[in-house]
Order: sequence, then structure tokens, then C-alpha cells
Amino acid sequence: MTDLIELLREGLPEEAVLTDPDVTGAYANDMASFCEAGAPSVVVLPRTVEQVRHVCRTATALRVPVVPQGARTGLSGAANASDGCIVLSLVKMDRILEINPVDRIAVVEPGVINATLSRAVMEKGLYYPPDPSSWEQCTIGGNIGTASGGLCCVKYGVTAEYVLGLDVVLADGRLLTTGRRTAKGVAGYDLTRLFVGSEGSLGIVVRAVLALKPAPLEQLVLAAEFPSTASACDAICRIMERGHAPSLLELMDRTSVRAVNAMGNMGLPESTEALLMAAFDTPDPAPDLAAVAELCTAAGATEVVPAESAAESDMLLQARRMTLPALEAVKGVTMIDDVCVPRSRLAEMIDGTAAIAERYDLTIGVVAHAGDGNTHPTVCFDAADPNESRRARESFDAIMALGLELGGTITGEHGVGVLKREWLARELGPVGVELQRGIKQVFDPLGLLNPGKLF
Repeated sequence: MTDLIELLREGLPEEAVLTDPDVTGAYANDMASFCEAGAPSVVVLPRTVEQVRHVCRTATALRVPVVPQGARTGLSGAANASDGCIVLSLVKMDRILEINPVDRIAVVEPGVINATLSRAVMEKGLYYPPDPSSWEQCTIGGNIGTASGGLCCVKYGVTAEYVLGLDVVLADGRLLTTGRRTAKGVAGYDLTRLFVGSEGSLGIVVRAVLALKPAPLEQLVLAAEFPSTASACDAICRIMERGHAPSLLELMDRTSVRAVNAMGNMGLPESTEALLMAAFDTPDPAPDLAAVAELCTAAGATEVVPAESAAESDMLLQARRMTLPALEAVKGVTMIDDVCVPRSRLAEMIDGTAAIAERYDLTIGVVAHAGDGNTHPTVCFDAADPNESRRARESFDAIMALGLELGGTITGEHGVGVLKREWLARELGPVGVELQRGIKQVFDPLGLLNPGKLF
């Protein structure tokens, strides 16, 4: 331990090396429930690429594991410390290095907050679409590590589609540059995409070249109430089948609607079994909204209400973004899943989750990026009640099993981390796991980077 701290301080300023256990303990875990976390030996907060390289060289020399972290808003335990590790917090590397309107790129450090980047590029008439619900706190590096999504993915896609190039510090301290700044490029294997979603297990992202789009117009939102999740999901299938391209297509079940109303007095219709929100950011969204309204009515919607202004649209979206804290308030603790299924199986996924909630006698609210088939079943439970905690964990596993049965995946945007290691193996199969472990061995032969995650 003494050698580790001394060697780290040789290449880091005094204030960047934290050793007080009361301080380092605060960096032990992210926001996931039921994920073990160890006690780090030290937390380092570098500000430069060379300082990150020094940390990795030191870790390799002493065979000490390194756990990279961003804002720790993750929901899978991917940022959880292991005993005796170096926690490498990248939040101080928070500079936007370049915004280029001609090439439509931004070059950023990993600690840049998602919302900060979004606002900075918007000032130049540009748009960085990926917008996780935690966008006011989460970092670009964390978004890249978990391949995060957001509300607008149905039209604009996920983080992986906007990462053009990366600078990555490898486990032994070497600096690797991947990808490009150009709009096109297919030279060699696509190592950039390999790092996106790797949860810091292959290397430490220290710089990212991100693609930007022209800023969209303000979107208008339509809200539709349905008497059942089946009718709401029927409407979703009709919308997508007819070729509409909404900028947002979100679903809230009855439990989520009531939780949001209880927390924020949002005035959402508590009589609904499912509330669907659709938005368009086209120059004239009225025809699209009208067409979607007709499809919702044909599918059985009891009421369809289009927002009349951007302010009304923002209020509806605020209600959607409030869902997680509102469900947390139900019992104090939540487990949040992010099973993604084919759109055509969405109703089966949501109704199956309701059956699981009844079977385990639990409150489980579901919100979904409905246009992607990406559901977020949220299990509410009392962590002080051992029996309820056990049932919560078992229900979580039942939900993931249901997703795989429906032809889906165990994670659409939150990552695997600690929480879903067993389920990753089930989804990939033995050959897939063997190949992925082989890739890990190439990049990190000593197994020092974020050990215990993914596999």
C-alpha cells in the first residue's frame, strides 16, 4: 500500500490522490442494488492523459486492479470498486476541447457532463442526440462505457452511433488512438465500437470524437391514454409499421403514472392503464401528430391529447423523466432493469412483468422507450425486509428470463456490470463468452482493468 501511494504521487499532484477511508469509501459503488463492492486502496482524480497513463503504468508494475469511474450514475454495478483497487475517477477531465460546425464533430474529455455538451453544441446550431435520463449528472465517458441510450433513440440512435474515434489508455499505459474525424472511414477492424459498451474493461477512454447533427426544431408531444398495455403496444406497432419517424415514443404503465403524480402533482390521468407519449420535431409536426392520433384511437385509446406548445411538451417529458425518483419514493429502494425486446413482443413483455409483480407480491412499475422495445421494469422494495429483498432479486431474474424468452436482450443501455454477469453468459452462449474473454485477454492480459465485470 505504501509503495502504491508513493509511486502514484510521483506522477500526480497531492490533491489528486485520496487515501482517507472515509473519503475513498464514497467511491465504492454506483447506483445499482444487489451489487457487491469492495474497498479501494486509493482514489485518484487525474486531469491529464499523461496522469492516467502514469496510473496504469503504476498499476501494471504492482499488479493492482484499476476501476474507472465517471459520475457513478450507472445502474449495473459496472463502476463498483474491488478490494484493494485503484479507483480512477475521470470527473476532473471535463473539458470540451473542440466543437467544429463544418465537420460536425465535438472532441471532449471523458468527464464532460452530457447536458453540458448538449447545451454547448446547441449554441452553435448543432445537436448531440444521446440523452440518458440522468443527462444532467452522467458523463460522456460513462455513456461510452455503458453504450447508453435515452429518450430520443427511436429517431436518432444510441451513443455507439455517435462515437467516431477515441483516445484510450491501455492497461500497461500505452496510448491507443482509434477511429477518425471524418464522416466516413473503414480502415481496419472497428476498434472504436469495441470500446463502446466495454465498461472500462479493455482500456480507459481519455478523449472522444463525437458526431453531431444539425439542431432539430422544438418537438411537440402527444399523450394518449389506453385501457390496456396491449392496446397501447398495438398503437406503437401501427405507428412504426406505417413508417412514422417520431423523435420520441415513450410508454408509462399505471404504476409509473401514479408514482409520478404522487411525487410531483403532475396531473397525469390515473385512470389509464398505459400512457403513450409520441413527439415529432419536423418543421410542421401537426400532420404527423394527427396521423398518430388516428392510429392511437384505432388501437383503442380512450383519449388523445396533443400538446399545444413547447412548454406543454416539456411538462410531459418532465413527467417521464421523473419516473425513476418517483418509483424510488414508493418503497425507498429500486432495482431497475432494461430488458429490450422486439417491438412486436412489447405487450407480452409488459404484461408478463405485471404477472411477475403479482407472483412475487411486489410493486413493479414499467416505463419503456417504446419505439425501441426497450423496457425499464423497476422493482420497488424495502431493503430492510430480507424476505422482500429476496423476492425483489428473484423477480428481477424472472424479468430477464422473460426478455430472453421473447427474443430480446438482457440490457439495452445500462450495461452488464456486476448485476447481470450470469445473464450475459446465458445470452451469449459458451462460444460467445469464450471469444469475448479472448478479446479481453488481448487488451488486458493481466486482468487489471475493472475485474469482475461482464464475466
